[in-house]
Amino acid sequence: MKKRFNVIAAAVLALGMVVGMCGCEGQLPQPKATQRQDAPNLTAKQEKTIRTNILKTLDQCNNDRNIDALGSILEGPELEIRTSELHVAQVTGNLDRKTAIPTDLAQAVISTDSGWPRSVFSITSTTDDQQSKRLLVFRQDSARQNYKLWGVARLFSGVKMPSFEISKTGSAQGTEKDTGLVMTPKDAVAAYADVLQNGASSQYAQKFADDDLRTKLADLTGQVQKAMELNEGSQQQAFTPVDGAISVMRSADGGDLVVAQINSEWTRSAGSGRESQPASDAEKALFGDGRATSTMKTTYVNVIALYVPPANSGEKITAVGSERQPVKVEAL
Repeated sequence: MKKRFNVIAAAVLALGMVVGMCGCEGQLPQPKATQRQDAPNLTAKQEKTIRTNILKTLDQCNNDRNIDALGSILEGPELEIRTSELHVAQVTGNLDRKTAIPTDLAQAVISTDSGWPRSVFSITSTTDDQQSKRLLVFRQDSARQNYKLWGVARLFSGVKMPSFEISKTGSAQGTEKDTGLVMTPKDAVAAYADVLQNGASSQYAQKFADDDLRTKLADLTGQVQKAMELNEGSQQQAFTPVDGAISVMRSADGGDLVVAQINSEWTRSAGSGRESQPASDAEKALFGDGRATSTMKTTYVNVIALYVPPANSGEKITAVGSERQPVKVEAL
């Protein structure tokens, strides 16, 4: 039993560390300048003020392990993820290093959309310990509300990002129903969820380029399956896009950079007469004083960044970054 747990725990830890833990990712394309009549919603200076103020408050919340104040600066999947991360830190005394968000900027992609919600996609520098760049999605839900940090994705090592307009020009904000692409953003997210769940057997597998998350998730599933089979156990994972939890920005080449939330449930059942235990320190912290049974279910929030190319490009959809965090652990 202990050997099986060690195998599962090591596999889970490896998946948590793989995304964006190396600062050697590909360079961003040079921003393009074109003539446009619509103006960006923010200046570069305003974007910096919003971003630095939010990150300063977030850093204070991290230091104080203060979950209650997060709602003033975060929303959407990032609020769920950071709440879980700080809860784990309260229990373990350690804040995961993946929570670091650099304050220096590589590029700001500012929306020209006149309606709401409005988005800003900010791509940071690497972290001090050479973790990869972060893609930050800030959203303003209405004219009377402040911008909040909606989503964070760690960019994959070696990834090629699409090109965007310079911040003075601004970029068009897309929607989940954008056409002229190999798939609409909403359909692309649903298809990627199917690929995460079914791997190479998914009907959509050939529409996506290989990426770090899929590779490591497949490795994790295989390692855990071998460990479970030692005791006649089983496992299954289900991935479900969250309706409406999507932000889209049009790239200079006519494609879309899509950031979306996909929730997943990982159910592990031990063999007859055995208990299924939490598989990581984070799972242990979230499970708390719960009583173990033969079956354990862990709920994850996954933030996925996809580049969806134009329909006539001949390119595949590419995942360029992600974030993944357990938010609930329960015995069934």
